[in-house]
Amino acid sequence: MKKGIHPELKEAVIRCACGAEYHTLSTKGSYTIEICSACHPFFTGKEKLLDTEGRIKKFKKKYGLK
Repeated sequence: MKKGIHPELKEAVIRCACGAEYHTLSTKGSYTIEICSACHPFFTGKEKLLDTEGRIKKFKKKYGLK
């Protein structure tokens, strides 16, 4: 590698709003994020399917699905 052209890597701590911390290397340094894999509904299994207008029911009725 050429010397002097690459940014310097520093230890970084990425903190989520839920309290989770991830230790890594970064050129930016430490920072805070709003959501991570520990609290995101898709990864935790707490995701809810909202069907306020009955679209799923309407689709199933239209195409004869049970």
